[in-house]
Amino acid sequence: MPIRAILTDIEGTTSSISFVKDVLFPYARRALPGFVAARGREPAVRKWLDAVALENGGVCQDSVVVEVLQGWIDQDRKHTALKALQGMIWADGYKSADFTSHMYPDAAPALRQWKDQGQRLYVYSSGSVPAQRLLFGHSDAGDLTGLFSGWFDTEVGGKRERDSYARIAESIGLPAGEILFLSDVVEELDAAREAGLATVLIDRLDDYPQPREGEATHGHTRAVSFAQVEV
Repeated sequence: MPIRAILTDIEGTTSSISFVKDVLFPYARRALPGFVAARGREPAVRKWLDAVALENGGVCQDSVVVEVLQGWIDQDRKHTALKALQGMIWADGYKSADFTSHMYPDAAPALRQWKDQGQRLYVYSSGSVPAQRLLFGHSDAGDLTGLFSGWFDTEVGGKRERDSYARIAESIGLPAGEILFLSDVVEELDAAREAGLATVLIDRLDDYPQPREGEATHGHTRAVSFAQVEV
């Protein structure tokens, strides 16, 4: 079955894991108190702060909510409220040119080539859709957002759940077998394969010094860069 769409992860796939952990997360952690103090009354922000407060026994002091959120950052918790607030903070950072997002040198050329060949490109990441757009919009390789036809985050479901990929295939409007999923996480690829998607394990040396070969691939095709991905 020919591949007509490519769905890609971000961390460890198009971009280094260290960029998110060493640049984005610390930036959001440092900026949280000031961000909440300055913008905590905006409805779009208040919605998420109240959600965190409710989840923590109805705590209403924003200072406590900030501490909870900072703890979640330290734990790398995949919480929708945290992701939404982080996305807003990162938007300010990108607009202020405090940083640009890392993109592996082989990623952007391959994405452009696939687009030129008629492939439809999509992103699926645990980061919120606004955060995804910011990352690709302010990358080392320039604004790449125009290459993509759609964006998916954990609102569609967890990345290690088969049903999430079935929903994505339905949303894209293609048979699952015509969609190729690229990720550095074997468990995510397992879930995608269960839903019928084609899969490739992206095994970058910078992120995974110990190559995952043989049984460690769980039977997924392995590539060390996008240049090795055959479509």
